Amino acid sequence: MPPPHTHHEHGHHHQSGDGGQAEILDLDAEVLAEHIAAITRWLPVRSDPRRIVDLAAGTGAGTFALLDRFPEAHVIAVDASPEHLRRLREKACARGVDGQVRVVSADLDDTTWPDLGTPDLVWASASLHHLADPDHALRAVRDLLAPDGLVAVVELAGLPRFLPEHAPAERPGLEDRLHAAADRLHAEHVPHRGADWGALLTAAGFTVADELAVAVDIEGARDPAIGRYALGVLRRLRGAVAEELAADDLAALDRLLDTGSPHGLLRRDDLALRTERTVWAAGLRP
Repeated sequence: MPPPHTHHEHGHHHQSGDGGQAEILDLDAEVLAEHIAAITRWLPVRSDPRRIVDLAAGTGAGTFALLDRFPEAHVIAVDASPEHLRRLREKACARGVDGQVRVVSADLDDTTWPDLGTPDLVWASASLHHLADPDHALRAVRDLLAPDGLVAVVELAGLPRFLPEHAPAERPGLEDRLHAAADRLHAEHVPHRGADWGALLTAAGFTVADELAVAVDIEGARDPAIGRYALGVLRRLRGAVAEELAADDLAALDRLLDTGSPHGLLRRDDLALRTERTVWAAGLRP
């Protein structure tokens, strides 16, 4: 994982992935399917888009949610990770929509992007904050977007949380300390996380049409995938922040990550997925 992102952050840093990252992206899509679908229904499109570009598409959470919402559309899914694109292609074939999905390998930080046509909708979920120059990316989107098209930027308030405040019993507040350590590293390595994307869209030549805040709070008892999702996210978080943690915190975290332990994440009945997303929808300035 690039320091210290996790997917998913549904980023997921899509720009450089591996199998473990791809598995977290798949779990993210599974656990948050209803919320992603709600965002696609909210999009203030003037008419159903026929040409969609999914930037830093990962393993396809946005691609397939958009095809569910706009079944006549064709999607170009762009990502820098061969593993992510391989999984996305396999899913498209399994769903019978491989004729509507084209994958393109590209790094969004490159000066010149490949030909992505003239899309009616550009979707960028949890990806722009990872870029070295998101202003360049937004200007590139502006240049390729159809005149009456829409760009949707989906960003997260931070990494998802799973544990109650009092957990684990031997080290209460552990998750808060993990997030504080991750935030310090993010401030250094991911300076655009938490940016005002409305202002950045405006500066790039767009007019923001609407903004949506989405609060996510899913009890683990409702969805057994949340335990697996928590395990994947906290494993990757451990890889990023282990050197920042007190020895007792690291030991407590390792007990949570022990899949054979009765006290591990997979056997806890008090997990919940809590996170927030904000969506900005913007069109070209008249």
